[in-house]
Amino acid sequence: MSSSPRLLCAVALLALLARPALAAGPDDAKGLWLAADKDAVLEFKSCADKPTALCGRIVWDKDAGQPDDTCGLQIAQLERYENEAWRDGWVHDPRDNKKYKGALRVKSGELHIRAFLGTEILGQTERLQRIAALPATPVCKP
Repeated sequence: MSSSPRLLCAVALLALLARPALAAGPDDAKGLWLAADKDAVLEFKSCADKPTALCGRIVWDKDAGQPDDTCGLQIAQLERYENEAWRDGWVHDPRDNKKYKGALRVKSGELHIRAFLGTEILGQTERLQRIAALPATPVCKP
């Protein structure tokens, strides 16, 4: 009994298509992310005081050194990773200087930060793009 090359190719293609898409994991959110309006870079990593939680901090601001500089501001602390999202914590919006409940997930290579009051469905999402390095200038002072 011989198999035709077309049949083998078809079986291989079906096997590839039948595999589930790779789900995002808890470490996928870690790293540098450029804000949608390109005026800040956020770094997400394990929290210094809670290594199992995820914290986000502004590490580059287009207004660094100016009066409205937000360099170093912590903008998120999320306690646990569940169902492909970081949850149970807060996000801070420096534009209105308020804290909200938050959820954070990576989708299609973008970081989605959802800020909400009450239930997640009633919130707003900001999408950030991953970057490899901080812009050269201006520099946030440590």
